[in-house]
Amino acid sequence: MRNILFVASEGVPFIKTGGLADVVGSLPKCIDRNYYDVRVILPKYTCMKQEMKDKLNYITNFYMDIHGHNEYVGIFESVVDGIHYYFIDNERYFGGFKPYGDNALFEIEKFAFFSKAALSVLPVIGFRPDLIHCHDWQTGLIPVYLKERFQGGDFYRGIKSVMTIHNLKFQGKWDIKEVKAITGLPDYYFTPDKLEAFKDANLLKGGLVFADAITTVSDTYAQEIKTEFYGENLNGLLCARSKDLRGIVNGIDYEEFDPATDPYIVNKYNAVNFRKEKVKNKRALQQELDLPVDDKCMMIGLISRLTDQKGLDLIACVMDELCQDGIQFVVLGTGEERYENMFRHFDWKYNHKVSANIFYSEDLSHKIYAACDAFLMPSLFEPCGLSQLMSLRYGTVPIVRETGGLKDTVEPYNEYESRGTGFTFTNYNAHEMLACIRYAERIFYDKKREWNKIVDRAMAADFSWHVSAQKYQEMYDWLIG
Repeated sequence: MRNILFVASEGVPFIKTGGLADVVGSLPKCIDRNYYDVRVILPKYTCMKQEMKDKLNYITNFYMDIHGHNEYVGIFESVVDGIHYYFIDNERYFGGFKPYGDNALFEIEKFAFFSKAALSVLPVIGFRPDLIHCHDWQTGLIPVYLKERFQGGDFYRGIKSVMTIHNLKFQGKWDIKEVKAITGLPDYYFTPDKLEAFKDANLLKGGLVFADAITTVSDTYAQEIKTEFYGENLNGLLCARSKDLRGIVNGIDYEEFDPATDPYIVNKYNAVNFRKEKVKNKRALQQELDLPVDDKCMMIGLISRLTDQKGLDLIACVMDELCQDGIQFVVLGTGEERYENMFRHFDWKYNHKVSANIFYSEDLSHKIYAACDAFLMPSLFEPCGLSQLMSLRYGTVPIVRETGGLKDTVEPYNEYESRGTGFTFTNYNAHEMLACIRYAERIFYDKKREWNKIVDRAMAADFSWHVSAQKYQEMYDWLIG
C-alpha cells in the first residue's frame, strides 16, 4: 500500500472558491484504493458551512513556533466518501468570512504556518506518506521544509513531493526580509536558484525548485508556461525542469454533473433523448430569466469569474455586433466591477436578448449548462478550465479559444470530415472570436442534423476523473519507485 497525502488550501465538499477545490475533492476518490491510501489536509476555516463543521472530530492539539512566537495547532478529522480528511485549526489564521484575505503579507504568513503545521502533524496522526501532493503557491513551502528542517528525523527522510500548478499567475510573492522572518528559513534559501525571484521571495518558486516532480492541469498549458508570454517570469525555471514537468488534464465528477440525474434542472435528459428533452430546460430558463420563450433561438451561455483572464475584453468589443444576430446571451458570475457593469449595461440595452446575473448560484449554473445551445469561453489563458468539460457533458457546444486545457479538451468542428465537439479560434482577437460564434450560428440554424451530431460527440467524450487518476497513479509509482 502506498501512502499519498494531498495538501491544499481548499477542497470540496468542505470549502470552495474555484476549480482547485473540485480537483482536491474529486481526484482522491478516483485513485485506486487497493494500492493507495490517499488522505487530505485542509485548513479548518471558520467560514465553512455549519453542516460540514458538524462532521469534524477533534483529535488533539500542540503548539508550534512560527514567526518567532508559539501558535496553537488544533487537529480535526473527518471521513467523507471513504476519504480521510485532516484539518489544521487556528482561528487567528483561518478565521474570517472567506478563505482568502486581501492582506498579501498575512496570506503568506498564514500559508507558511499551514505548510509547516501540515508536516508537523504527520507523526501525531500516525500517517507517514510516501509522497505529498502539493497544490498551488499556498503549499509551496512544503517541498522546501521537507528538504530543510524536516530532513533530520527518520520519519520524514525519503518522503517525495509533487507540486501541481493550477494557475501560475498566483505565486505568493513578498519582500525577502519579511518572508525570511516568517518562515525561519536561513539566508541560503533566498538565492536566485531557490526562493528569490526578481528581488522578492516567491513561495511557488520554492515549491517548483524543491519538488521531485511538477504537474499542471493540461498538456498544452505545460508547454505554454515554458514561454515568456504564459510563464509569469518563471518560464526559465520551468524550462530547466521540463523533464520533471508533465500536464495531466483535470476531470469533472460525472455523478455530480449528469443531465440524466441532475436535481437542479427542470427536465432530465441523456445522450439518447436530448433532441426532444434538452429544449425543455431552455424554455424553463427563458421563462425564469424573462427572455422571450423561443425553442429555435440559439442560446449562448457564459459562466465565469469576470476578470481579464477570461477574455471578456473581446466580448466587450463585439457585443453590440453579436446582439444584432438571432441569439440570446446568458451570463452568470461576479468579478471586476467594469465587467459586472458592462454586462448589466448590455442587459439594459438588449433586454430581450441578454440576461446578466451578477452573482453566483450553483443551481442557476446547472440550469445554464442544461439549457443553452452553446457555451462561450474566449480565455486569454486557461490552465485547464472546467466549464467547457461541464458543457460537453450537458451537450452544450463549447466555443473556445485554443489555449491551455481548452485546446486539449475541445476538438474543433470539421464539417468536411464530420468531426469535432465544439468550435475554436486561435488568435486573441475579438473579430476572430465573432467569426467563430457566427460559424457556430450558421451550423445551428442551417445544418441542424450536423449540430446534433456535434452534441452527440460532445456527450460521448469522457472527461471523468478516472482517466486522469490513472496518469497520476503512474507518476506516483514512478516517483516512489
